[in-house]
Amino acid sequence: MTAIALIAGTTVAGYLVVRADHSNVGAAFAAAALPGSRAMTVLEEARQQMIVMNTASHTMHIVGAPKLASTASATAATSAPTSGSGTGATAPVNFPPPDPGTAQSTAYNMMSSFGFDPKTQFGCLDNLWTRESGWRYNAENASGAYGIPQALPGSKMASSGADWQTNPATQINWGLGYIKSTYGTPCNAWAFWQANGYY
Repeated sequence: MTAIALIAGTTVAGYLVVRADHSNVGAAFAAAALPGSRAMTVLEEARQQMIVMNTASHTMHIVGAPKLASTASATAATSAPTSGSGTGATAPVNFPPPDPGTAQSTAYNMMSSFGFDPKTQFGCLDNLWTRESGWRYNAENASGAYGIPQALPGSKMASSGADWQTNPATQINWGLGYIKSTYGTPCNAWAFWQANGYY
C-alpha cells in the first residue's frame, strides 16, 4: 500500500509518495530537501516510477520458458566428420528457418533451388558464412575477397547480377552455385573449411 503525506516548508510545498516496503524513502526525503520546483519534479518522477512498477508487478506473469537444444549434441552433429564422402562431409542437422528479412532467411529459402535440403544443410552454410563474413554483404578481406560468400575476387559475383556489391540475394545466389559446383553441398564445403580454414 502507498502512503501519501504533505510536506510544507518555506520554499517547498509538495507531496511524498512512499511505498509500504520503504524502498525509496531515502531518495524521497532527499528529493524533498531540494530547493524550489526541482523537488517537485524529482518527487513526481519517483511517484510515476513507483506507479509503473506497482502496476507491472501486478500484471506480469510467466508465459513459458524457452526450450534449448542440447549444445553438446548439436555441436557434435555439426562438426563431426562422416564417412561416405571424399571431402570428409559434416553430418547434417535439422535447422529451424532463420528470422524473416535476414540474409540467412534469403539463403535458407534459396537452398532448395540448388538441390540442398535447407533443414539439414543450412546449419553448415550458416557456420561457413558466419566465419567467412558474418553474413555482411559488404564484408571485405585484405586479399580482395568480398561479400557474404567471400568471392575472390568479388567481381566473380557479377555473373549472378550487376548489383553484386550491394545485394545480399545476388551474393547468396552466386555463393550457393559456387558451393554446389565445387563441393556438392554446404556441409561438404564446411568440412573443407574446418580442415583448411578456407573454402
